[in-house]
Amino acid sequence: MSGCPARYDEALGYWVVDDPALARQVLLDPATFRPDNAVLAHSPLSVKALRVLSGVGFALPPTLANNAGESHRPIRAAVARFFSPARVAAVEPLARELTSARVAAASARLAAAEQVDLVQAIAAEPPALVVLHLLGLRDVDVPALKAWSLDSLELFWGWPDEDRQLELAHSAAEFYAWLRARTTAARKAPADDLFGVLVTLGLTDEEICAVAYFLLIAGQETTTQLISTAFHWLLVNPDPADLREVVERTLAEASSVPTWRRVTSAPTTVGDLELPAGAPVLLGLSGHGGPADLAFGIGIHRCLGAGLARLEARVALECAQALLAGVRLVAEPPMIDLLSFRAPRRLMVVTDGNAEDNFRR
Repeated sequence: MSGCPARYDEALGYWVVDDPALARQVLLDPATFRPDNAVLAHSPLSVKALRVLSGVGFALPPTLANNAGESHRPIRAAVARFFSPARVAAVEPLARELTSARVAAASARLAAAEQVDLVQAIAAEPPALVVLHLLGLRDVDVPALKAWSLDSLELFWGWPDEDRQLELAHSAAEFYAWLRARTTAARKAPADDLFGVLVTLGLTDEEICAVAYFLLIAGQETTTQLISTAFHWLLVNPDPADLREVVERTLAEASSVPTWRRVTSAPTTVGDLELPAGAPVLLGLSGHGGPADLAFGIGIHRCLGAGLARLEARVALECAQALLAGVRLVAEPPMIDLLSFRAPRRLMVVTDGNAEDNFRR
């Protein structure tokens, strides 16, 4: 996404807005630039894939990211309480404990001359465990959640062919069935967790599942991807002056969520570009000289987990700094490269013999 600050991209099928000031303008005007297409499948789903999803009652009515109506505010307020600044600050020791344990295990493997994937070994699970703790959710199969998350991101923001769509739809349907089961259990005995709060709010089953579906993905998988990208930056650029600055640089230049979508409700203009009603718009949130905060959005749909993501990325870098200083990449990493999500899929590393003692400290 380079070139003009606003233009039509025929290959993508979107009016692309790269200029940070224009992107900010769009995000601050949800009446004109609606979020209705925010979580629609980028690649139209096949009949077979849709049949699999409909078999579990899969539905994503307007709730959070795709909602500009009156129901948005109470739903957002209910979820925001789980991510208050005090709750986020209080979870730092847990994030540090989870990450430190995985760094120690990875260090031992590296010292034994193994190749290690830093994404799976360190970055993958702590964000999921932390967000589940914040949301009060127990007895969750974390590896399954991670697999469901990646599959759902590819289904809704990727370019899967029909065979791949069918595989991904089965995964998404399995995730949705699990959400349905948790919702049913919460209706029978509401607890002080995400599902209990949403039941108490009076939402329908479909609304509860829609909130939980993307919250459980966005609340951890995008942070795993942010950490993975920051790890990659440190591997290529050792000895940073400030790890917080590495987090901010990553958010500004290579966020795990580099784009986001909107659709025009009426004819309008973006800069000098005239857009018709119903025009799909793709906003560049990262990599175009804008502030790091733009990566989390601005306005009524700003990411509720912005503070948590920053904290977890900083903690991960602090815990892994010595390890990262003593390893080297085996090869350039394969990438998760979707319409709105980008990060290293794997970071395979081996010990740098000149710094091997880092792993025994």
